[in-house]
Amino acid sequence: MAAVAGLAMLLLIAPTAQAQLDNQVKPQASKQYRISKQKEPIRQKQESKQDQAGKQKLALVTKPAEVAGKKPHQLLLQVNSNEPAMMNLALNNATNVAQYYRNLGEDVSIEVVTFGPGLHMLRDDTSPVKARIEALAMSNPEISFKACGNTQANMSKAENKDISLIPQATIVKSGVVRVIELQEQGWSYVKL
Repeated sequence: MAAVAGLAMLLLIAPTAQAQLDNQVKPQASKQYRISKQKEPIRQKQESKQDQAGKQKLALVTKPAEVAGKKPHQLLLQVNSNEPAMMNLALNNATNVAQYYRNLGEDVSIEVVTFGPGLHMLRDDTSPVKARIEALAMSNPEISFKACGNTQANMSKAENKDISLIPQATIVKSGVVRVIELQEQGWSYVKL
């Protein structure tokens, strides 16, 4: 009789215990216990979504784009013309590319390199797009402006005065060499 009672208990308890381990059957002990067990999977799902979001944010912060599986986007725009339309086209392209990748949540670096007559784009005294560059630089830190030092020196000699550049411009020794170096580093190149 004791053996039958033990066997009956084993048959009643063992499947319930195994099912609980497999999360297939909920215990039927009390209403309060059933409610708390029903809420738990929902809470686990919420936590796991939050954990996943946190891990994704951490990956974006701690991993460079290449490590995260995405090649970083790098665009080189060359301006060597003193035509305001060409300068505005360069700024339009830079703005559109920056916005495109911002909307995707991806990083992009954009460098506008000026030389020859294009240096007027970054000259403090002759730039037809000076105000636009100032506004653009405030809202798009991924866009930088480089000015050819050789061109600046040649213009200074020709005009017999110092050539001042807008504050957003950084001087590189040679604009053409800068274009070559960025291309060798894998930057995408657009000549306007």
